[in-house]
Amino acid sequence: MPNDNLHVAAAIIVRDGRILAAQRSHGMKDGWELPGGKLEPGESAEQACRREIREELGIELGVLWPFSTVRHDYPEFSITMDVFCAPVPAETELQMLDHEALRWLDRDSLLSVDWLAADLEVVRSLGLSWSDVFEDMHL
Repeated sequence: MPNDNLHVAAAIIVRDGRILAAQRSHGMKDGWELPGGKLEPGESAEQACRREIREELGIELGVLWPFSTVRHDYPEFSITMDVFCAPVPAETELQMLDHEALRWLDRDSLLSVDWLAADLEVVRSLGLSWSDVFEDMHL
């Protein structure tokens, strides 16, 4: 069992019926993830999610809906990931400040990238509840 337990927050960024996948440029390089990162001391998961998206993509998020919390053990560490749904307007321009690549995926292409294991759990759950999620967000 890994010693280090990281607490992170991630966003399912939704635009035009698709979600954003981000390819890592460091750490677990080349793996795909939902953008986000580690909580700073004293920071809530929602605050961390907003800060990380600002730092990684250069955008401010509006409304965030809690989606799920995932716990996953990697060989070197464990992760607790709080995941939020974050709709963004169609005209939102993302900046690639921390990733190697970005890709917008619809339901049929969700598994077309090599997701990191913790993110894959979220994506599979999202795929099963796709219609409900998008109806709840009125998208």
